Amino acid sequence: MAITVDINSDLGERPEALADGSEEKLIRNITSANIACGGHAGDDESMLKVMKICKNYGVGIGAHPSYPDKESFGRVQLDLSTDEIADFIYEQVSNMVNLASKNRFEVRHIKPHGALYNSAVYNKEISQAIALGVKKISKDFILFGLAGTPMLDVWRDEGLNVAGEAFADRSYEPNGTLRSRKFPDALITNPQKAAQQALRIVTECKVVTVTGSEIIVPAETICLHSDTENSDVIAAEVRRAFVEAGVNVKTFSP
Repeated sequence: MAITVDINSDLGERPEALADGSEEKLIRNITSANIACGGHAGDDESMLKVMKICKNYGVGIGAHPSYPDKESFGRVQLDLSTDEIADFIYEQVSNMVNLASKNRFEVRHIKPHGALYNSAVYNKEISQAIALGVKKISKDFILFGLAGTPMLDVWRDEGLNVAGEAFADRSYEPNGTLRSRKFPDALITNPQKAAQQALRIVTECKVVTVTGSEIIVPAETICLHSDTENSDVIAAEVRRAFVEAGVNVKTFSP
């Protein structure tokens, strides 16, 4: 039986990428889009532009909420209560859902961004707060979270559909978390290396960490970041590697 995988990317974060067409080049090679919805980046105009491009290429549309902190691009954990987290998740996602509905688009999935994502990986209260904000809108969304970690179990226990996510363009620590961006080797910008990592994750459920050890990563969707250098080239190379290996690339469905 052929292996099936989704390719997702965080989008709508850089106006210049929308303006020069590089974001569209990337979208051509993915199957799910996580669209910034105002917390760390993005506004109604950028959300609508990305949704239209995604529709043209048959790419699944998702919301990419974050700590409300554009100054730090959502990459700094804020000292907020669980109620406050649930509230901003609800506000950001519901705004995007309403915008999508008015324009006959459907928001299928949700993926937290940056520090919110990373802090939720092993923090049950933050994961539950995200789930609470999501469920105030609908229980039908799919939540993307780090493969093989407790955040997915929390969301499942909350009655939500989940997809385990791994990364083509990020280095891994031995405990399965992502290498902090403060280190120079956190990002994988070489398209061939990123494709090799993605293919091994999908075909063997394994990744080599920064220490050289191997860990199990059971992923259903592979992410690459639109703000990584060569992102559109990486996307094309990852997709090419999957197709050549006989991996079926399609939008994730639970």
